[in-house]
Amino acid sequence: MAKKKNPTIRVRLIRSPIGRKPNQRSTVLALGLGRIGSVNEMEATDSVRGMVQTVSHLVSVEEL
Repeated sequence: MAKKKNPTIRVRLIRSPIGRKPNQRSTVLALGLGRIGSVNEMEATDSVRGMVQTVSHLVSVEEL
């Protein structure tokens, strides 16, 4: 049986994590985002979607 492949999402950092809670700062780094405007494409697994939801006020998400 073939596993279903998750869709891809593009995450872009649009606001600074400075002054945010430490768990939000570490989540931004774990998503691979370092500077404002940086972009990372990744598979939209449940864990990644949860991380994006945690910092939804700092990032924009685009489904590919």
